[in-house]
Amino acid sequence: MLDLAAIGELLIDFTPSGVSEQGNPLFECNPGGAPANVLAAMTRLGGTGAFIGKVGSDTFGSFLYDILKQNGIDHRGLRFDPKVHTTLAFVHLSRTGDRSFSFYRDPGADRMLTFEEVDQDVIRQAKAFHFGSVSMTHEPSRTATLGAARFARELGKTISYDPNLRPALWNSLEEAREVIIRGMEYADILKISEEELIFLTGQTDLEKGAELLAEVFRGRILLLTLGPNGCFFGMDGKYDRLPTYDKVKTIDTTGAGDAFLGGFLFRIRPYFGRLQELTFDELRDAVNFANAVGSLATTRKGAIPAMPRLEEVMALLEA
Repeated sequence: MLDLAAIGELLIDFTPSGVSEQGNPLFECNPGGAPANVLAAMTRLGGTGAFIGKVGSDTFGSFLYDILKQNGIDHRGLRFDPKVHTTLAFVHLSRTGDRSFSFYRDPGADRMLTFEEVDQDVIRQAKAFHFGSVSMTHEPSRTATLGAARFARELGKTISYDPNLRPALWNSLEEAREVIIRGMEYADILKISEEELIFLTGQTDLEKGAELLAEVFRGRILLLTLGPNGCFFGMDGKYDRLPTYDKVKTIDTTGAGDAFLGGFLFRIRPYFGRLQELTFDELRDAVNFANAVGSLATTRKGAIPAMPRLEEVMALLEA
C-alpha cells in the first residue's frame, strides 16, 4: 500500500533569483503546491505517496507531471485540463527569507477538479490521506476535496489537514473560516500556523486557542508551527513545545511548513490506521524529527526542490 495520498493544488512557484544585466528581477520556475510539497517531503525521506489534482494541458502542466515522476510520486490521480491553464504563484521574499504570494488563478486548473475525476482507488490504496483548504476556495474543487476527505474517513484512513490560509484566494474571510472549519470535521491530525490559529479562534494564547479548536476539531493531534520558534503541539488535551533547529542558514522559507508536515507524517507512518496507539513521547519525537526536516528545507530555494533526504535529517539530529 501507499503511505499517503494527497489531494489539492500542484502549481508553479516563480521564486526570486537575482536580477538581470538590466537590473530587472529574475524569477526561477519551481514546482510547488502545499499537498504536492508534503508528498515530496514524504518520498524524499523514503516513504511513498500519490497525488490527486489537476493541471493545465500546457508546458507548465507537463513540467509538473515530470516533477511528480522524478520525485517518485504516484501520478495516476493527476488530470489535465485542456481549457484552463496551470496555476501560477509569484513568491516574494523578505530579507529574512519569509515569503508572500501573488496568485494567477482566475481560474487555475487546480480549481477545476471535480469529484467524478478523483481516483478513488488511489485513496483506497493509501494508509493515510492529506488535504488543505486552497483547493476548497471555489467549486468544483471544493466538493472534490471535501468528498475525497469524506470517502477517506469512511474507509478509516488516517487523515491529515493543513488549512494553509491564503486570504487573497477567498471571496471573503467569513467564507474562508466557515469552509476551513468544515474541513476539520474529517481530520485526525491538524497542522496550523500561529496566524491561522488567531484567524480561527481570535486567541493569541496558544493553549487557550488549542482548547477552542478542540471543540470543533474531531482529531487527536494538533501541530501548531511557529516558524523560527519551533512547534507547539498537543494530543488529547496535553501540550508541549519544541524549538526548531536554528543553526541552519535560512534563505527561503517557501514550503517549510509542508516539509515539517511531510516529515511528521513520515515519522508516524507505523501508526497510520491505529493513531490511538501513539504515545505522547512518540509524538514529541516525531515533532522533533519534523522540525529538523522543516529547518533543512529553508536552506535551499523553492519548495519541492528544497526537500531534504533522510541522511541529511539524521545528520542534523545527531549534530
